[in-house]
Amino acid sequence: MLKEVKQTTEFIREKTNNFEPQIGIILGTGLGGLTTEIEKAYELAYETIPNFPVSTVKGHNGKLIFGTLNGKKVVAMQGRFHYYEGYTMKQVVFPIVVMKNLNISHLFVSNASGGVNPDFEVGDIMIIRDHINLMANNPLIGPNEEELGPRFPDMHETYCKKLVQKAETIAASKGIKVQKGIYAAVTGPTFETPAEYKYIRIVGADCVGMSTVPEVISARHMGLTVFAISVISDLGIDGKVVKVSHEEVIEAAKATEPKMTLLIKEMIAAI
Repeated sequence: MLKEVKQTTEFIREKTNNFEPQIGIILGTGLGGLTTEIEKAYELAYETIPNFPVSTVKGHNGKLIFGTLNGKKVVAMQGRFHYYEGYTMKQVVFPIVVMKNLNISHLFVSNASGGVNPDFEVGDIMIIRDHINLMANNPLIGPNEEELGPRFPDMHETYCKKLVQKAETIAASKGIKVQKGIYAAVTGPTFETPAEYKYIRIVGADCVGMSTVPEVISARHMGLTVFAISVISDLGIDGKVVKVSHEEVIEAAKATEPKMTLLIKEMIAAI
């Protein structure tokens, strides 16, 4: 994979005049509006980038955006890649490895998820403090790329505790209600059955989604500092489980997007 990573990195550097971002951002379903806040310097469509996958999911536009946000140089993925689209785990995390090669030090991740904590409501913002990988796969399976990180990376603090605390402080100062909890990752693409929602809650999660964990594992393998938030777009709570569509998830995420955007902007300014 490293050969392809270097080829892609060289292409991007050439197209962006050696723009060097400090922070990478992955924007989830219905959450691409943050890009309007970026003072854009360059935009690259995924299909024009060598070795890059192409997003096939509604709500994921498929652009790599370079620019400045609150005084920090950033690269934002407007649209991510999912295991359920048929990509390998290596393909899913390929952009993260490329961003690391572009010299980012921090990765910010957002997603839309189903809440299984009975205290949650649709529209809540949950700061992810830990995760449970229920995808039955891992992007680090296979020969280890020693150039990227160790064979057995430590995950005792996957999500930076200082950034979690900073986010809680900023949210309180801005009057933004936030939850804090554990994100469970499943493959999808089906939404969960009532029994699966119950199982996910029993094993210790507060919400469930179909992304984020592979990218975060790859980021931590490479020593990146990670912060992630999840917008609760539907509920998988016993007695509250109702039929849900992808369109409804997008709409719920968009309704909460302004608060999420403000929080991330303030977080980035504080780094």
